Amino acid sequence: MDIGGLETVVANSAYVSARGSVDASAPSTVRDKKMRAKLKLPHISQCEHLRTQLDLDFQSLCLRQPIGKRLFQQFLEEQEAFAAAGGLWRSMEEYAAAEEGERPQKAQKTVNQFFDSASKSFCPFLEEKAIMRVKEDARHGRADLFKEAEGQLLAHLEERALARYAGSLFFSRFLQFKWLEGQSVTEEWFLDFRVLGKGGFGEVCACQMRATGKMYANKKLNKKRLKKRNGYEARAGRGAGSQDAWVLSPALGGERGLVG
Repeated sequence: MDIGGLETVVANSAYVSARGSVDASAPSTVRDKKMRAKLKLPHISQCEHLRTQLDLDFQSLCLRQPIGKRLFQQFLEEQEAFAAAGGLWRSMEEYAAAEEGERPQKAQKTVNQFFDSASKSFCPFLEEKAIMRVKEDARHGRADLFKEAEGQLLAHLEERALARYAGSLFFSRFLQFKWLEGQSVTEEWFLDFRVLGKGGFGEVCACQMRATGKMYANKKLNKKRLKKRNGYEARAGRGAGSQDAWVLSPALGGERGLVG
């Protein structure tokens, strides 16, 4: 076997081993403890300054950001005054994700729990017209059945719950995540295994995040080639501060993509 072939076999073996290290049965020792420690949430005192820097827009804070939305929904479930509204929100999301054939049954369950004035979880902030429309169309299982009611729900939460959420421990936890999100992610976080492909501006490698063991496809772009071939327009200006720019994709099984 030639040297090139041997190197390929070694690279493939290391790659397969790395892919197996993210299995639930694999020992946690495959993860770099030093790097994993950097993923720990900081003490809240380190994040207090973010209160005055973050945009507290309801749409951004509680809807568009997955962590913010999840913590806001947990806050609603813990507050007696907003528990019914939080339950209705989750029920609407479950309805939207349900198969078409399951929708009439889920719709009727939601109506009985949140749209019936005799129910303990009735939501009085909903307008009578919206309640009647949902009750009349529940059996049809339309995809936009709760569209009007959802708008009223979110308007109610923005007006009544947002201010209280901003002063809660759930929002403090959100600040911790935002602080962690703002930390730089560099090449030291990843371990390269093998080249998956090459192109005009660089190459794509299989890599593993040291802290979690997750696998990613790392696209490395050579800045000299980009400049020589006028590739900055396609690159959209990313990685302008380093000799080699890099972009990570979750194509190899990682949870989410990262851009550096």
